[in-house]
Amino acid sequence: MATIFTKIANGEIPSYKCAENEEFYAFLDINPLVKGHTLCIPRREVDYIFDMEDDEIARFQVFAKKVALAIKSAFPCVKVGEAVLGLEVPHAHIHLIPMQSEKDMLFSNPKQKFPADEMQAAADAIFAEFQKL
Repeated sequence: MATIFTKIANGEIPSYKCAENEEFYAFLDINPLVKGHTLCIPRREVDYIFDMEDDEIARFQVFAKKVALAIKSAFPCVKVGEAVLGLEVPHAHIHLIPMQSEKDMLFSNPKQKFPADEMQAAADAIFAEFQKL
């Protein structure tokens, strides 16, 4: 049975697409810590990031780096933080979070809610910056 993330990458469930290539897909977290909080996933279903083959995980990190650069251009911030938790959905994923301070990376913080038009504008801004890379 396909995970929710596989369904998102396949277009079966709508998402706010930020970036994609043939192997990976990035979209806004629907329960973000801050505006621009993005998830990167492999299109291939794999539960645990460290079960990925070395060359695949290397390509995954390079994809995430490009998404992070796009986020930093779209949402000026001090840095873009990266977190791999992997307990919420049984599909490997990387959280990329624009940070003004380390507090922005606390997953115990209340989740933000933004209107659909703001979410779409954020995704479009990241996508536009990703296209330039």
